[in-house]
Amino acid sequence: MRVRRVLALGAAALLLTCGLAATAGAAARPIPVLAYYYIWYNPESWNRAKIDYPLLGRYSSDDTKVLEQHIRWAQYAGIDGFIVSWKHTPALDARLRKLVAIADRLDFKLAIIYQGLDFYRRPLPVGRVAGDFRFFESHFASDPAFDLYSRPLVIWSGTWEFTPDQVRQAAGPVRDKLLVLASEKNVQGYERLAGTVDGNAYYWSSVDPQTDTNYASKLVQMANAVHQDQGLWIAPAAPGFDARLVGGHRVVARRNGETLRTELAAAEQSTPDAVGLISWNEFSENSQVEPSRRFGKTYINILRDVLGGPAPAVSGFNSDNQTSSRHNYGLGVASGVGGALVVLVGLVLVRAGRADRRRGRVQPGLDD
Repeated sequence: MRVRRVLALGAAALLLTCGLAATAGAAARPIPVLAYYYIWYNPESWNRAKIDYPLLGRYSSDDTKVLEQHIRWAQYAGIDGFIVSWKHTPALDARLRKLVAIADRLDFKLAIIYQGLDFYRRPLPVGRVAGDFRFFESHFASDPAFDLYSRPLVIWSGTWEFTPDQVRQAAGPVRDKLLVLASEKNVQGYERLAGTVDGNAYYWSSVDPQTDTNYASKLVQMANAVHQDQGLWIAPAAPGFDARLVGGHRVVARRNGETLRTELAAAEQSTPDAVGLISWNEFSENSQVEPSRRFGKTYINILRDVLGGPAPAVSGFNSDNQTSSRHNYGLGVASGVGGALVVLVGLVLVRAGRADRRRGRVQPGLDD
């Protein structure tokens, strides 16, 4: 008990030192880590643009056993919730309902990233966006799975393709019921929408900590702009990136987990209201941390070590290139992020008590 008290006091002091903002609508709890999560998969989805595959096989997002295993693995890793990719279609509505039911049963939190662009990256009609927001508010928002903050959280992906008037038209009618965040990529982009949204979540999966040497300071600048507007700031962190099979050119090496550790530390350095982990299962851009054939359980083990989650019961892995869980991942980060190690230690401290509570409610995984 004394150790926990010391940890709590140390965490509080460190958060004060880092200037963690008490922004409007922020949850009074340790900083959540939320993983972006995709429910678009059918068995045939795995035939296009994939170089890695899940250990669970070429699954469908309709499969409730898969959804449950994902949540249990995420809890073991110390992840607090999923940010679910969604827009109003019969298939995605049905899958979201299944996920919500499982999240409620397992005491897991959800948020939404609304896909405001179509397959060709063109903005959806503003009336469609507004209607989808109303549908989500009336059909899903009251569920306990979405009570992470004072109001359910919706990130609007693609706001850079909409004018401030269009954002106000779509988001304004639901902002008393939902927290609607932009997804702008820089301070100027966010500032043009200030007052029309409740904050910003930056989906930056392709940053390379070894070459983008100013990226940590960019996150701090964006955080400052959002917090000055009394908004929520969700900072990004990813394990790596490779979207060449879907038209991209950039590759960010995983470096045996060092990229993820470094990006988590940089995210924490920006005093976020949540960390947006990119991603649980974006296999087309190869940013996934879900256990896979190529990486085995490596990335949920790294997250467990960094975030303080209990040891995952994930026996049965048979990846062709699996890293041993006996490796000491530690808390080391790349030297390019000044002060990031101290902030990452703070993340471990503030989450320590939550790990103890989680041990009492998480049950063994489905493949035990």
